Amino acid sequence: MIKKGLALQVRQRAGDACEYCRMPQGARRLRFPIDHIIARQHRGKTSFDNLALSCGRCNRHKGPNLYGIDPVSDRTARLYHPRNDSWDAHFQWEGAFIVGVTEIGRATIEVLQMNHPEDVAVRIELIEIGAFPPAI
Repeated sequence: MIKKGLALQVRQRAGDACEYCRMPQGARRLRFPIDHIIARQHRGKTSFDNLALSCGRCNRHKGPNLYGIDPVSDRTARLYHPRNDSWDAHFQWEGAFIVGVTEIGRATIEVLQMNHPEDVAVRIELIEIGAFPPAI
């Protein structure tokens, strides 16, 4: 169980946006869960440095995964780590689509399903009203 004060700190640090796909909390009805970047089953701690705000889709698909397969190189790559990696070093925007520019980025997009059609549709609507991408 994550204590309320710690959860608030994580949400504030994230600017109320998913730290993986950058979806703003306000674009979804359900409150975003807080993800253990390194899952507890892999000895990940419930600490500020191991927690990230995650939209429901990214959270469900990431689960306890630490690695994925890069669809370009077909090699195993670790997943993006919001505390240790720079988002801009692994991803870029092409309109409403997230594009991986590294093996880590591409593997993360695949595992987390970051370009799911429903999310892309929401991003298009947000872009049209000038509310996306969020500044994190």
